Amino acid sequence: MLYNLAGKVAVVTGGGGVLCRTMVMALAAQGAKVAVLDLEEELAQQVADDIKAAGGVAIAVACNVLEVNSLREAHRKVRQNLGSCDILINGAGINHPKGTTSHTHLLSDDLEVTEGIKTFFDLDPEGIKFVFDLNFIGSLLPTQVFAKDMVGREGGSIINISSMNAFRPLTKIPAYSGAKAAVSNFTQWLAVHFAKVNIRVNALAPGFFLTEQNRALLTTADGSLTDRGNTILSHTPMGRFGSPDDLAGTLLWLCSDASAFVTGVVVPIDGGFSAFSGV
Repeated sequence: MLYNLAGKVAVVTGGGGVLCRTMVMALAAQGAKVAVLDLEEELAQQVADDIKAAGGVAIAVACNVLEVNSLREAHRKVRQNLGSCDILINGAGINHPKGTTSHTHLLSDDLEVTEGIKTFFDLDPEGIKFVFDLNFIGSLLPTQVFAKDMVGREGGSIINISSMNAFRPLTKIPAYSGAKAAVSNFTQWLAVHFAKVNIRVNALAPGFFLTEQNRALLTTADGSLTDRGNTILSHTPMGRFGSPDDLAGTLLWLCSDASAFVTGVVVPIDGGFSAFSGV
């Protein structure tokens, strides 16, 4: 019963994505009424339909987390159809090739290559801005719009999505690493800021989950691991990639009264990756 969310209204941004879809289904299974927000309304609707088919309550809302007017319209629809927001999951976020280097280390010879190699000096400022905005600003703006519903009420909970990058930056992806570090810092700041109005703020920090977004980086066409995939698993004590369901237990703990005295934490869900020194 500690994890019971019956009567709660949960809003999940990026709810049509693979990992967030699992979170949405877990919230609905515990009785929450869920608003599935996504830039692609069709993806959000598929998730909402699955919840309703299982006997739950859900709506799909098209929403751009970087546009305040879009968020305000989404908020209006949530209030109209489900009620005031009790739980906010800031799940929208992604990396982008324009914020990624080709190699883990810069070599002098790289500067002589004109095609096929992207060094730090070649990173596109607009690509970096896109990654930072979607991950950080895309968490800040929804919080500004939806968290007002929680002020002064009981049980308000905000969950941000951080990453292993926030603990130690991963090679090749400086924009994503910086953005997720900002999300972790923001989580702690906001937890202190909201502590007097009964809103808890925490974050999940997923380790390495095999999804369609990163499959080509971690596996080859025949399903075997790439060099990067092998490196990751060799530094993951549990010896496997995460599955979306691995997020559900920690999510429900942080959303529910089971963690009533927990705020400002970033919880690694990583099979031990963040604890392993490599030796």
